Amino acid sequence: MTQDVTGRVRLEREGPLAWVTLSHPGRLNAITVGMWGELGDVFTRLAADSTVRCVIVRGEGGNFAAGADIREFPVQRADATGVQHYHRHILAPALRAVADCPHPVIAQIEGVCVGGGLEIASQCDLRIAGASARFGVPINRLGFPMAPDEMRGLLALVGRAATLAILLEGRVFGADEAHGLGLLTRIVPDDQVADAARRSADRIAQGAPLAARINKRLSARLAQGGALTEDEYQDYFSYAESRDHKEGVRAFLAGVDPSFSGD
Repeated sequence: MTQDVTGRVRLEREGPLAWVTLSHPGRLNAITVGMWGELGDVFTRLAADSTVRCVIVRGEGGNFAAGADIREFPVQRADATGVQHYHRHILAPALRAVADCPHPVIAQIEGVCVGGGLEIASQCDLRIAGASARFGVPINRLGFPMAPDEMRGLLALVGRAATLAILLEGRVFGADEAHGLGLLTRIVPDDQVADAARRSADRIAQGAPLAARINKRLSARLAQGGALTEDEYQDYFSYAESRDHKEGVRAFLAGVDPSFSGD
C-alpha cells in the first residue's frame, strides 16, 4: 500500500474542546506551506467560535513536528523575495493566528518538537511534554537565522538569553533541559502525555471562559509594558457584570458546581 505523505492539519471537536492535529506521515509532521495555511485557517475559525473553551495542538504518530518541510525550500525560498514572502506571509500569519486565539491553547508534545514545531508550541499557553521529547532550532546548519515574527514567541516565552542559547548552539536537547529553560509547563511519562493534556483541558473548560479570555488578553498586554489606558482598565473590569462572575459567586455560596456560559 502506498503511504499518503500529503501534509494536513485536522480539526476535531468534542463538546467545548478542540484538537488541532499536525499530520505529515513519514516526515515527522514536517510542516508544508499548505499546512501553515491550514493552521492559520483552523485557528481563525476557532477564534470566532464562542463555544470553544480549550484547544489542544498535537502531532500525529508520536511526534509533534520536525519544523518546516525543507524539501520545499528550493522553490518557496529560492531568492530574497521568496524568503521574505515565506516567512512574513506564510509562517508569520499562521503563528499569529495561534497566538491571537482568545481560547486557552495547550501544546501536547511528544517526540520531536524542533524548528517550526517549537515556534508553534511557543505560541501556545501551556506546553505538556513527554519525558523523551526533543527540542531545538538547528537552523544554523541550514545557514539562516530565525525570522523576526518567529523569534517573537520564543523571546516572550524564555527571554533573550535562552533564545540565543537555543539559536546560536543549534543543539537538539531533552525535556528536562527544555523545562529548565522555561519552554515547558510540565513533563510527564511518555505514555501519559495525551491524558495529561486532556486533564489540563478539562480543568480549563470547567473554569469561567470569560475569565480565561481576559487573562490571556491582559497577560499579553502587560507583557508589552507601559501604563494601561482607561479603556484597557474598563475592558478588564468588564467581567464585573457578567453572568459568569455572578454564577461563580452564586455557586460558591450555594456549595454547588458553577455552570458557566462564557458571558
